[in-house]
Amino acid sequence: MRDILDAVARGDLSPSEAEARLAGYATTGAGRFDAAREQRRGIPEAVLAEGKTPAEVVALADAALETTGRVLITRADDATVAAVTEGLPDDVTVDHRERARALVAQLPDFEPPSLDATVAIVTGGTSDAAAAGEAAVLARAIGATVDRVDDVGVAHLGRVLDHLETLRAADAAIVAAGREGALPTVVAGLVDTPVIGLPVSTGYGFGGDGEAALAGMLQSCTVLSVVNVDNGFSAGAQAGLIARAVDASRSE
Repeated sequence: MRDILDAVARGDLSPSEAEARLAGYATTGAGRFDAAREQRRGIPEAVLAEGKTPAEVVALADAALETTGRVLITRADDATVAAVTEGLPDDVTVDHRERARALVAQLPDFEPPSLDATVAIVTGGTSDAAAAGEAAVLARAIGATVDRVDDVGVAHLGRVLDHLETLRAADAAIVAAGREGALPTVVAGLVDTPVIGLPVSTGYGFGGDGEAALAGMLQSCTVLSVVNVDNGFSAGAQAGLIARAVDASRSE
């Protein structure tokens, strides 16, 4: 602790960095940023922009960059993205995934994790791309290689079979689907890797808000796990944790 206090006194460490090292989080006017989550849990802390003002997101983004060297922002609208990018230092690298409504920014000296593991992210159709994109951002942030297999819905099973080699080579698979949510069940019956079902709120009429897809995945006769509707964050995090375990076993 004395070393940290001395570093603050010398100006080598900011108060926010010192707080993060001592308490595991940094306090801002917009809330607390969990700077130790990645070391503690294996999943980087993210700033959920939805429900926050652009100024609040900027404050949390500054705390993230200051304490960890990277910030991951999810569910960000155009106004939030503009406010964050305008306030970032010139040397920060920014990766904005508009469809996924996600932004990742990192300082030049930040070393992103790299895992010897691959996550396949599969979509039933183009309408599933936003949730799947959010999952991809999380899996990449944790360090996994991401292979995308898009628009392979069950209306034509040949589309899935065309990518069977890629799916079977992956260490985990996230399968996003709306409507009746059948695609994850099909994929899980073809591979021997963990499959995470990601129900998406696309469809028509009764159950078209993702409820039918969620219910179908929960009733799957093949083994898979399921996250909540449109919850790409949790799907990507789960797959990333699997990738970390695979990487650790291969490193032994």
